[in-house]
Amino acid sequence: MLAEDADAVAAACRAMAGRFHAGGRLLTFGNGAAAADAAHLAVEFVHPVIVGKRALPAVSLVNDPATLTAALAAGGPGETFAAPLRSLARPGDIALGLSPDGGCANVAHALGVAHARGLLTVALTGGDGGLLAATPDVDHLLVVHTSDRAVVKEVHVTIYHVLWELVHVFLENPESLPGSAA
Repeated sequence: MLAEDADAVAAACRAMAGRFHAGGRLLTFGNGAAAADAAHLAVEFVHPVIVGKRALPAVSLVNDPATLTAALAAGGPGETFAAPLRSLARPGDIALGLSPDGGCANVAHALGVAHARGLLTVALTGGDGGLLAATPDVDHLLVVHTSDRAVVKEVHVTIYHVLWELVHVFLENPESLPGSAA
């Protein structure tokens, strides 16, 4: 299931490494169970479990209930992640949204806001990619091609561990990063 998308995963990793190399940060978000994955993903980058791997700046937007509920109350559900992105994100950062079916409108909206602000946008989805597959605001779309949410979750966990590992591989080989002389 993941093997046929290896090139897409590698391309996302290379682009993310380029942003980290230039001083960018990772901002993650998602709803429900995907919120837990967004938090887990941010922790993977901030607290590497492999000795010798450097910590990389990452924050999960789902970890601050006061900010999330304020954004929800002020702007409605669509602003849940977009509002914090407007306040926190810089053009060189990375926005990574998780949506098990690609149909989370607030994740799609936040990725649109992020893209307009110059962030690299990455989406992890399932099924056919849903709304996220239909938007030009997603630079790297990684789709688990099944509608079984349990399988989508398990493959998402695998993907974000691969993202972490390959980002470090690219960072250890800066000549391979975007903009480097070949």
